[in-house]
Amino acid sequence: MSTYSNLYSNATTIISTFIESTKTRDYNLYAGVDVAALNVAEKAWMSWYLYWGNPLLATGILAFVMHEVVYFGRCIPWMLVDKYGQSWAHKYKLQEAKMPTAKQQWECTKYVLKTHFSVELPQIYLFHPMATSVGMKTWEVPFPSFTTMAAQIALFFVMEDAWHYCAHRLLHHKALYKHIHKLHHEFSAPFGLAAEYAHPIEILVLGTGTVGGPLLWCWGSGGNMHLVTMFVWITLRLFQAVDAHSGYDFPWSLNKILPFWAGADHHDFHHQAFSNCYSTSFRYIDSIMGTDTKYHAFRNRQKAAKLAAKNGVSAHVDEVFKED
Repeated sequence: MSTYSNLYSNATTIISTFIESTKTRDYNLYAGVDVAALNVAEKAWMSWYLYWGNPLLATGILAFVMHEVVYFGRCIPWMLVDKYGQSWAHKYKLQEAKMPTAKQQWECTKYVLKTHFSVELPQIYLFHPMATSVGMKTWEVPFPSFTTMAAQIALFFVMEDAWHYCAHRLLHHKALYKHIHKLHHEFSAPFGLAAEYAHPIEILVLGTGTVGGPLLWCWGSGGNMHLVTMFVWITLRLFQAVDAHSGYDFPWSLNKILPFWAGADHHDFHHQAFSNCYSTSFRYIDSIMGTDTKYHAFRNRQKAAKLAAKNGVSAHVDEVFKED
């Protein structure tokens, strides 16, 4: 047997032993539950936790797999648009002259995977004990109602947006920017995969807004929250982050339907100018704080230049002001 085969065998044994050691095989988790009254999703949830036998392990594995599937699953369509959308999509590219190269996307993917396994995996695995400590329901069924989940998720979007604005703006302070946040701004014309291309400290700081809001709500509400709500919230938050970094602003983009939604139009300018537009999901905080003036001025110049071009008049859009 080769050295690599021995290493693989030993690693497999260690992992298998660890998994078995964490299994409590508590089949009494659902004692008294009326299985017939559960829907398909609730039965699947119940089966998952019974299979692993240990809520800590079951939650950790499910959360990490869900994160990877949702994140990269949402990135793939944008990669296809970049590669094959010349005939219909590229005209909606906010920085049309700056298309991501295959090398950039591959280097970004490698780095993101490294941080997922080294930075985010431990946090995800530790989420279960943090959640249960504030009373969050994890393995329990049935799930909360749709209206309860929707109201809580709407609140989480508002809480995260406020946290992100403050923390993001702080990361642009000259004492912190070059050491932490500058890495994320490596791509002045962002693309979907770059949403989580960030320094480990930034991942921890900004991730606190995503996870901390639900934990705070759960603690303050006396445990009025279920883990499935958290998973739906994370899924929507990942969609928002990837889409905001996509670099595209379509006529059907959400910010065209909901004017207060930030979208790629808002965040792309932040990467282009290295300033303004610090929020993630909404526009109102930047508007209140006056940190969208350069954004509006630049977009107005763009509109004027396009209108002039339609009328056969040559116009030039000045380069946006950038801060190091």
